[in-house]
Amino acid sequence: VLFLQIVHILNMTSAKIVSFLLHPEESLHSLQIRIECETGISTGNQELLLETGICLDPRKPASQCVIDGVRGWDSYMVYLFDKSKTVYDGPFASRSLSDCVNYIVQDSKIQLPIPQLRKVWAEAVHYVIGLKEDYSRLFQGQRAAMLSLLRYNANLIKMKNNMVSASQQLKAKLEFFHQSIRLDLERYSDQMAYGISSEKMLKAWKEMEEKASQCAQAEDIGYLDEQIMALHTEIVELQKSPYARRQGEVMESLEQRAIDLYKQLKTRPPDHAYSDSTDMVKIIVQTVQSQDRVLKELFGHLSKLLGCKQKIIDLLPKIEVALNNIKESDNSVMQMQGKRQREIWHLLKIAC
Repeated sequence: VLFLQIVHILNMTSAKIVSFLLHPEESLHSLQIRIECETGISTGNQELLLETGICLDPRKPASQCVIDGVRGWDSYMVYLFDKSKTVYDGPFASRSLSDCVNYIVQDSKIQLPIPQLRKVWAEAVHYVIGLKEDYSRLFQGQRAAMLSLLRYNANLIKMKNNMVSASQQLKAKLEFFHQSIRLDLERYSDQMAYGISSEKMLKAWKEMEEKASQCAQAEDIGYLDEQIMALHTEIVELQKSPYARRQGEVMESLEQRAIDLYKQLKTRPPDHAYSDSTDMVKIIVQTVQSQDRVLKELFGHLSKLLGCKQKIIDLLPKIEVALNNIKESDNSVMQMQGKRQREIWHLLKIAC
């Protein structure tokens, strides 16, 4: 039993936790098939994130989900996202009331014996603590999504810098090529009357000049640069947002009030005493309302994070295409430059 490996997956699309007993040497794909059966999210659309925002490696076994020396059974989660969705708006599973707690919620003024009330209130405190912990886990999932977004953004910035550097190099080579070919054409025109000439070579040079002008289109990456800068601004704003920080202070305060109320009840003598649950029910209702509010804010913020991440995913292939176009244009310019140099030396050889 001590060597059993159990992975706990928090489904961020439903706010439900699903747990799996891992088989020895089980692959990640095998686990994902089981997750699909449990959640309905296809293996291709599953994104499994560690709390650091790192995506699980499909080449490694499923045991990468289980961290040695964790703090408790549910203190370390793997967060499941659906890559086909960028808007997370529920419905989300809420923690259900036990029968006895539901009984006092339905009628908070009902008088119960102190010994019975202690048991009911103990469950009520457990419920309030559970609501706060549910939020904490979901917030940790949102934080994992933010860290994942920042990793994608770091990759985007790296590719953007490579693209800008390649574009600047192409621009410099094109400027040199245009200057040198114009100079060569001028010198060629000057000596045509008394020197050597080649209409075929002259035509080829002019075609090169036109082709070089077409290559200049590859260095125009302004439209991509604008999109990347706008996205960067959006990500910075998301990092600054108050919803990027934990919003559970109200629930923590209500949790402490529920605990204090229960402690006060425990000090009361049980003999023939009765009391109602008005104060405890108020705390339960306020905690539920507070959780509803912070979860709405949390999932609204999460949807913005996932929207930004999708924009990066959509941009990366465009940058890759731009980089390839720049490299192709760069190669074309270098080939034309080399061809022209060989033709000039060939003319000199004939002249001499």
